[in-house]
Amino acid sequence: MGSGRRSDECDSCGAPYGTWVASLGMSLCAGCEGVGAGLPARDPVLVGDVLAGLVDPVTCAVRRPVLPMQKARSADVATPGGAACGRCGARAEWHRTVRGRWIMIEPGELRAGVVPAGSRWRVAGDGTAVNLRSAVPSDTCRVSHFDVCAAGPEPVGSPVLLALWRGHARRIA
Repeated sequence: MGSGRRSDECDSCGAPYGTWVASLGMSLCAGCEGVGAGLPARDPVLVGDVLAGLVDPVTCAVRRPVLPMQKARSADVATPGGAACGRCGARAEWHRTVRGRWIMIEPGELRAGVVPAGSRWRVAGDGTAVNLRSAVPSDTCRVSHFDVCAAGPEPVGSPVLLALWRGHARRIA
């Protein structure tokens, strides 16, 4: 990780003397910068995850005709695109998941290696949000707003998610 200028505080834990880490796009103290250094360079990949990844795009490619009655009902739920969180007011984007549910995704991408395995998302070309689970750390991913919403509890175990949560908390404070 490339380091640079010093800032007033760590974006993750709030400790004084954070150092700018260009690869993460935030200031971190020495303790937070070392978190995850002892982890393996790549997550293990399960055969079931690989097979599910092959089947999901095929399932998403099948389009069913939408009846006029369904259009009226689906407009009430949510539509893809930018919106404000009703709990904290932060901007995020609504995307439909592979299973047909809606999820708010934070804008911008992060390196997959700094995001916990359950919080990694990728938005496909058709706008569908897919949970990555395991990924190569050098890949990029996105984060669900529900993991970093300031109206919820602080995320534990990830300095990057905690920094995003604190950014939203500062905005509503």
